[in-house]
Amino acid sequence: MTIIRLPTEIRLMSSFKSISGTFDILPEGHTSGGDSIAPSRIWQHAEAAIRKVMGMYGAEEIRTPILEPTELISRGIGQLTDIVSKEMFAFERGDTHYVLRPEVTAPVMRAYQQHHLDQKGGVQRLFYIGPCFRAERPQKGRYRQFHQFGLEIIGATDARADAETIACAVDVYRELGLNDFTIRLNSLGDSESRPRYKEALIAYITPFADQLSEVSRNRLETNPMRILDTKIEKEREMLRGAPILADFLDDESRQHHEEVKAHLTSIGLTFQDDPFLVRGLDYYSRTAFEIESDSLGAQGSLAGGGRYDLLSLELGAKQIIPAVGFAAGMERLIMALDAANLIDIPSPRLDAFIVALGDAALSWTFPMAHSLRENGIKVGYDLKGRSMKAQMREASRQNAKFVIIVGEDELVAGAAQVKDMDQSSQRSVPFDQLASQLTN
Repeated sequence: MTIIRLPTEIRLMSSFKSISGTFDILPEGHTSGGDSIAPSRIWQHAEAAIRKVMGMYGAEEIRTPILEPTELISRGIGQLTDIVSKEMFAFERGDTHYVLRPEVTAPVMRAYQQHHLDQKGGVQRLFYIGPCFRAERPQKGRYRQFHQFGLEIIGATDARADAETIACAVDVYRELGLNDFTIRLNSLGDSESRPRYKEALIAYITPFADQLSEVSRNRLETNPMRILDTKIEKEREMLRGAPILADFLDDESRQHHEEVKAHLTSIGLTFQDDPFLVRGLDYYSRTAFEIESDSLGAQGSLAGGGRYDLLSLELGAKQIIPAVGFAAGMERLIMALDAANLIDIPSPRLDAFIVALGDAALSWTFPMAHSLRENGIKVGYDLKGRSMKAQMREASRQNAKFVIIVGEDELVAGAAQVKDMDQSSQRSVPFDQLASQLTN
């Protein structure tokens, strides 16, 4: 047996706190690391909207492990991306290398190939909601453990799949009442046109290399298209004369892009063609998009995605498996809801709270509460043997619609006193009629 010996200062700690860059989601809102964390009912509200919209699109849920092989992520995302080079939580046990998943697209494609989902026939629409992990510096809206939701449409090259992916993301935000957003759209070309553009971009930027930030100089060597993501105004000004990816597109990619735009226009979605929009992951080709909200300030991205037909080959497929999808942050969604004053979701209400007076009433409470719950009634009661006044306060705290009061007299009469907390009225109800009276 292996004995793990902790440092003395850890063994003597009287309390523990969540790790920096992570947070607890509690029944009530609170602050963590200076950030406001919404109560669990807000998360549930958002998740319910996501599931509703995904259902409207015929998408089925997939849940992949948070633990994946390191090589899956490094091959899928790209060795030179910031995520792989700087931000992964990676470790090893024996000869096996693991990583806490920093995103979900590569794991979904891994699962698609592993379980031969193509044999089901047709196109697979798969959605997910779950935690991801990145070892980055915690800041507002960015955490070491964060939560993503997304959709992957696997098996279709049709431009309608790209447009549907964007429309689905938009419909999630609209379902929650968010309408203040911008769709940015671009095409990254195919595996032949994209390298030609990279060469032209490098040739343009190289003379300015000594004026670049350290981050951009590194990207010039490793992933030059990521320089287009710069937020530094001097660099953005320098890029105004840079070559445009659209000028390097092959005919099929150009046609595909025009079809995507036509489909979006046909359903009334407006967008901005952004020639400098690139995705930070290597597996993207053709369609790339982002959805941004002005209410979130400089870090305004709500969702992003695009087509990633090349990912399947990186993960060992013998032929291309066409796919398109999007990923979005739950934290950013909730921040946007808060900024739009759409986060005031009332606390759940109990249908009834039982106030028991005396030992006999306490014994009566447990089976009666169970019986009422079997009838679909949400019931609470006191577990601390407190006074009637304290129990009534607890009923108010849990926002009960009715309070069922039972003492010795009520047990003898076989009828409880039922108080309507909204109407401040009270009546006697026989025990065998409680369920029917509380549901009327």
